[in-house]
Amino acid sequence: MEHLEYVAYYEMQRAGLGARYLAAFDKAMEAICAHPERFRLEDEPGIRRYRMAGFPYNILFRQSYDAVEVLAVAPHRRRPRYWLGRG
Repeated sequence: MEHLEYVAYYEMQRAGLGARYLAAFDKAMEAICAHPERFRLEDEPGIRRYRMAGFPYNILFRQSYDAVEVLAVAPHRRRPRYWLGRG
């Protein structure tokens, strides 16, 4: 599922839940962009994980020069480590 599909999925489950998901994602990205080095190293080369509050997803990212590159918004349990090919 693509990231925006998560928003639509949650909104279909319950009105306002998609907006909550998007707010949690935005908050996560603010934290990641402010201090990317503070999050747990998941894999090499420099791939880090942020666990989203209130939703069963990890944001997998790496710092690339002066930007943050999001590799995946991955479910905690489903298809573990499928995103590795993206790094």
